[in-house]
Amino acid sequence: MSGYTLVGPDGRPYPSPTPGTLGGHRRTKVYGRLDCPGALSWIARGKYVQHRVFFADAHAAVSAGFRPCARCLPHEYAQWRSTHPRSATGTRARA
Repeated sequence: MSGYTLVGPDGRPYPSPTPGTLGGHRRTKVYGRLDCPGALSWIARGKYVQHRVFFADAHAAVSAGFRPCARCLPHEYAQWRSTHPRSATGTRARA
């Protein structure tokens, strides 16, 4: 069967006949649009691809423990940031 592999809300991959609408990076736990300038820049440099995952929708990405990308999803990121303040050390998750 030719198809796509997406990550579900449980964080596990599953086969899908349709492509995902969002991409993410498994290590940084960040998801965003497939045309995100930040992700495309890393991909062009030969990085990122081996840890790339895809989601059917934002609900699946968030349920799997990913956060929105600040660059391509600024409104979603601002909303996420308002509920996830910086730690006591002042550090953030890497984008």
